[in-house]
Amino acid sequence: METLQTPSDPTKTDSNSEKSKSLLKEQIIDALKTVYDPEIPVNIYDLGLIYEIHINDQNHASIVMTLTAPGCPVAGTMPGLVKNAALTVKDIVDVDVELVFNPPWDKSMMSEVAKLELNWL
Repeated sequence: METLQTPSDPTKTDSNSEKSKSLLKEQIIDALKTVYDPEIPVNIYDLGLIYEIHINDQNHASIVMTLTAPGCPVAGTMPGLVKNAALTVKDIVDVDVELVFNPPWDKSMMSEVAKLELNWL
């Protein structure tokens, strides 16, 4: 008896790929929550410094972030800290970090968790 093979369903692959990217993004977020702003005792993710996280099909992550102020003393080192944290995620191959100042960061970008930690609620 001959076995008939059905063509693979590309939507399943796309769905699995999107689930995988979503899981990797969550793991990157968890890793970024271990990085703290030296002037404010809150992690950079809850502080609202991470604007975007994208992961391509080759598991290369691109992160767009800002700082609390353009003259922040960690402007030279924070992108490296972010990259190193994201690279701790298994299966992430490489990370690009783009530092932007538009839109400028303000306190409204903080999560409820951050506001609670700082007693701002």
